[in-house]
Amino acid sequence: MTDDTKAGPDERLSYEQARAELASVVERLEAGGTSLEESLALWERGEALAVICQRWLDGARARIDAARQDPTS
Repeated sequence: MTDDTKAGPDERLSYEQARAELASVVERLEAGGTSLEESLALWERGEALAVICQRWLDGARARIDAARQDPTS
């Protein structure tokens, strides 16, 4: 998630942006009242956002682990 020139628009979302949109998607799904097609589209969007959030969290974990292992820190 470092090279914005090659990343798609979703890959440029910050963790906070992706998490906020994911929360909105979940709220819409929980509220109901959407067609099956819209519900499926929302579900797919939620899955994509969850992947983005997980990548950010995995990256943060890797940075923390690397900092802990660096003897100069």
